[in-house]
Amino acid sequence: MIRPVQLGPDPLSTEDRAALADLGEFAVESNGSAVAALSLIKPAAAFAPLPGKGATVRLWELLATLGAADLTAARVVEPHLDAAAILTQAAEEAEAGMHAFGGMDPSAGPWGVYAAESPAAVLAADRHDDGSWHLSGTKPWCSLAGQLDYAVVTAHTGPQARRAFAVDLRLPGVQPGGGLWVSRGLASVESSAVDFFDVPAVPVGEDNWYLERSGFAWGGMGVAACWFGGAVGIARRLVSASRDRKPDQIAQMLIGQADASLHAARQVLAAAAADIDAGRANGAAGAVLAHRVRTIVAGAAERVLTAAAHGLGPGPLTAEEEHARRVADLQVYIRQHHAERDHAALGKALLAGGGQPW
Repeated sequence: MIRPVQLGPDPLSTEDRAALADLGEFAVESNGSAVAALSLIKPAAAFAPLPGKGATVRLWELLATLGAADLTAARVVEPHLDAAAILTQAAEEAEAGMHAFGGMDPSAGPWGVYAAESPAAVLAADRHDDGSWHLSGTKPWCSLAGQLDYAVVTAHTGPQARRAFAVDLRLPGVQPGGGLWVSRGLASVESSAVDFFDVPAVPVGEDNWYLERSGFAWGGMGVAACWFGGAVGIARRLVSASRDRKPDQIAQMLIGQADASLHAARQVLAAAAADIDAGRANGAAGAVLAHRVRTIVAGAAERVLTAAAHGLGPGPLTAEEEHARRVADLQVYIRQHHAERDHAALGKALLAGGGQPW
């Protein structure tokens, strides 16, 4: 039975613990298959609270539990839950129901979120005379576009403007590319460019709303919860080795290093969830917090990866499918954190805020 990952100080209720354990078992059964993990979206969405509504820590405990069980499952579920949060926030701010998105609501099918940019691939949104919007061009890094029904997609509406749109990926004008995906980590979460040919789309918020909303930072921290879960899964394997062979001082040291890193990351995630629910992570404050949280969690994950590599040696990497896949998955997943570039972005934000940050 998968042990749920707890972040917050309050104990999980019996019901939440059972629900998370069941979802974790479901994730294990998906066995690294993104297609199999799609069937996890509906029960996960039924459990998941929306961020910023008073139970953000429970949402992140779900993502962390899935990550500890199978990172592919977490990678499939997280964008769908993020899309649900985006659509809900946009509908609330516009005082409109989900029907405003042309019937494309989170319960209609599996969703993705495609917001990556590349100088070599540009997606543009044009408004026709009848008031409808259409997308044309290429969007890079669209994970599982051929398996999902819908997506929140960002497109350029002007030289300095981007806007989010809800899109039905099953329309004939949507053509997922067949680019190379040779990744050993998250191998079944194929990500490639998608071509759009005059595809009808429904605006989600105004120009630049997607990037400027507080939920953008909250979603980034939700991804960090997935990384944390993946690191927990690897650390659990490191500890389990001590049952097979009496740990020497070096093994004890490595377990201690992993624990200290995970403890710091857990505390940061729990505090960030509390800040979100208390209204202390909006606007610029939320953006700075997201940089800090993602940096701390990514660093913890890298240290756990190193501790496990040093403590376990090559055996589990070469003879245990689950452990080898989990390591490869986490190594790829945490590269969504841009390392020194994100450190620089945090420093820039702190300096722009003025005053003394500490």
